[in-house]
Amino acid sequence: MKKRTFNKVIFAVFSCQLLSISLFAQQQKVDTTHTYSIPEITVSDIYQTREIRSTAPLQVFSKDALKNLHALQVSDAVKHFAGVTVKDYGGIGGLKTVSIRSLGAQHTAIGYDGITLTDCQTGQIDIGRFSLDNVDRLSLNNGQSDNIFQPARFFASAGILNIQTLTPLFTKGKKTNIAGAFKTGSWGLINPSLLLEQQFNKTWSMSANGEWMSSDGHYPYTLHYGNAAEDLSSREKRKNTDVQTFRAEAGLYGNFSDKEQWRLKGYYFQSSRGLPKATTFYNDHSTQHLWDKNTFIQSQYKKEFSQQWVFQTSAKWNWSYQRYLDPDTKNSFKKTENSYYQQEYYLSASVLYRLLSNLSFSLSTDGSINTMNADLANFVHPTRYSWLTAFAGKYVNDWLTISASALATVINEDVKKGGSAGNHRKLTPYVSAAFKPFRHEEFRVRFFYKDIFRLASFNDLYYEEVGNTQLKPEKAKQYNIGLTYNKNVCPFLPYLSATIDAYYNKVTDKIIAYPTKNLAVWSMKNLGEVDIKGIDATGSLSLQPWDKIRINLSGNYTYQRALDVTSPDPNTYESTYKHQIAYTPRVSASGQAGVETPWINLSYSFLFSGKRYALGQNIAENRLDSYSDHSISANRDFLIRKITTSFSVEVLNLLDKNYEIVKYFPMPGRSVRATIKIRY
Repeated sequence: MKKRTFNKVIFAVFSCQLLSISLFAQQQKVDTTHTYSIPEITVSDIYQTREIRSTAPLQVFSKDALKNLHALQVSDAVKHFAGVTVKDYGGIGGLKTVSIRSLGAQHTAIGYDGITLTDCQTGQIDIGRFSLDNVDRLSLNNGQSDNIFQPARFFASAGILNIQTLTPLFTKGKKTNIAGAFKTGSWGLINPSLLLEQQFNKTWSMSANGEWMSSDGHYPYTLHYGNAAEDLSSREKRKNTDVQTFRAEAGLYGNFSDKEQWRLKGYYFQSSRGLPKATTFYNDHSTQHLWDKNTFIQSQYKKEFSQQWVFQTSAKWNWSYQRYLDPDTKNSFKKTENSYYQQEYYLSASVLYRLLSNLSFSLSTDGSINTMNADLANFVHPTRYSWLTAFAGKYVNDWLTISASALATVINEDVKKGGSAGNHRKLTPYVSAAFKPFRHEEFRVRFFYKDIFRLASFNDLYYEEVGNTQLKPEKAKQYNIGLTYNKNVCPFLPYLSATIDAYYNKVTDKIIAYPTKNLAVWSMKNLGEVDIKGIDATGSLSLQPWDKIRINLSGNYTYQRALDVTSPDPNTYESTYKHQIAYTPRVSASGQAGVETPWINLSYSFLFSGKRYALGQNIAENRLDSYSDHSISANRDFLIRKITTSFSVEVLNLLDKNYEIVKYFPMPGRSVRATIKIRY
């Protein structure tokens, strides 16, 4: 009875917030000369400085920086963050997940305009589904953000990838913005998009955008077979790699005053994609297919009651659908066809209190209900009730920043059939600090500690034969110490910055698939333990040799020693003790270079990954060779009356290497992409 009441309360409050027209959205810049007093927002010049001041590692790609990364999807850009491992199964439509500092994709939260995305079925989000066309900024936090005024969910993960979409911006005397783009390129890529922004008055504005993308994905690759001595190979083409996606978004923005804002967003996405098989000799036939649909409505409201008190609330309804088909299964039905449905109701409220000008506290509480249904026989139909409460404090002065928080998590779980995974109660702390020892130098020493956990996904708990309802949450302890520095050296070198962080992560009760006595049947168990030690280094600089010419250089380097320390017993099944965990390179790096001129802009980017292993055993059979990926581009803007036209050409994977991020799933070789954009 209590759970039904909780369900109704969440739904009622959510509905009321959506229907209320007296609430207003987050900050919207209507007039470029106006300044809004929004707490916890940092305004800076063309150079990013938040990364240097942050008490925990923060990496940001602005909209301009994203142009130089040769990225079509969010997943392409994320690969250029330090300390990140992106699993990529190849092609535009391949599944792509992100892991921060080898903790696993389930420990990474994905935020979309300030509200996290969820997938209780797998515990991870496919970031390959997000286009960069409407993205204003990408940011990656290790630990958590210095912003203590945010929903409790942002305190509840080991790291956060936040996707901030475009907010309407109007110049004086102009109330309508229209932008269109068309991309085309190798392997049948067609990708048109359209954006409309309208200002109704000084209070209300709206935006709507959509895009469609299609590609056959039939890129060539080299298939190696036979033993190493023979080195036999042939040129093949990937099959069953077609993909079509459609995304549409609409937002309504209200700003009645500098101290009260409201935002409402509706989102819809669908995709249809073939699932190519691993590239093994004489076995490239694949007919498996996957259909996805996702829609959500989310609302955000913020009000500053006084200089001391600020309130904000968020609400969201989310629905997702996935259908999988394998028409070649050898069973009585001669196929495997399953459908999965998820729903979420989410409500968050936060209050910020400024005790002093440099001391503030926040209290955030989130409630959510997640359900999952499927057309499988004897499916348990789980429901998860979550309640998260975070209390945080922050102190800032010219030379010291300290932030701390405590997160209380209450989870209740229920199923319609069989046994549930039970309930969980947990209190997890976080503390971080940054110290500036020299008054006239922007040099800081920082550290953070975080104790966090992640719940087992519905697949881990309830998937037939494999699931285990006795699983405990997977725990992670994070330690980080680092140095940051930036300086305006001279007019020729107006910006120089560098960061270096050493970290240690300890994962216990790691959830892994483990064989039972019958090796044909696997089960999920809390048997894993991982020690992760590493170093992340980043650097960037800008050169201004002439007034209208700028050269931007940036790069990062990561060293990770992520070892499985589960069991030293050599007699255990496929002992992997003190071996590097799967798909984690010891060394990885990326770099970007851009030249901005009045006539043409040029850019170059590269990715490098050292050797990795496809399985936990670090033996030759499981080894994946190192690889590097180089891309170049040129673009030019034209202004004709009030219409800005931009044209760009990109050459991706310039050296034409079919390297593998996931074993037997080769990445595309050299390709070309052309884009034309028009903005009025």
